[in-house]
Amino acid sequence: MISSILLAAGLSARMGQPKALLDWDGEPLICYQVRQLLEAGVDEVVVVLGHRADDISRQMRHLKCRIMLNPRYHMGRATSLRIGARAVNRDASAILIENVDSPRPAAFLKSLLAAHGTDGVITMPVFDGRHGHPIVVSGKLRDEVLRVEDATGGLQSVVDAHRADIVDVPSDASCEIDFNTPEEYEAARRYFGIPV
Repeated sequence: MISSILLAAGLSARMGQPKALLDWDGEPLICYQVRQLLEAGVDEVVVVLGHRADDISRQMRHLKCRIMLNPRYHMGRATSLRIGARAVNRDASAILIENVDSPRPAAFLKSLLAAHGTDGVITMPVFDGRHGHPIVVSGKLRDEVLRVEDATGGLQSVVDAHRADIVDVPSDASCEIDFNTPEEYEAARRYFGIPV
């Protein structure tokens, strides 16, 4: 059982509009993300929404995923992580955690999950010595994710606690791509070959 948490609750303040609704090759970014996760072999997709949740969820009615609402999204990313971790299947052997502003194609996600296998602890893509996104954690770490706090590093605190067990998956620069501004969004589209 492979679960995934897709985080899409933030304000997108610097973007000026919800990142989840940005166009990504002809469809809302959030829809692209859910489809890629399912194509990669994930058994369940838990999407955590907050800001503009009604507008975003309307675009997702046709998708096979579970939507969780975070009424405290303005209090930080860790609040969404905890909601997502609470919602995933308790029997999940692995949990892939992805941000809505870090789109990855199914082939990329599939290779990450394959490297994680059935007994991985933490699996991360790495480029030029730096870890990127998304991250796959063992289902056994669910309780640790349930306790993350932004004040103590959020998800990074879980990574730091298990640094000796990280499996690095060699990647290209795409593992570092995310976007918070219109300029970064356009640059990401160009990188992935999506018409601007």
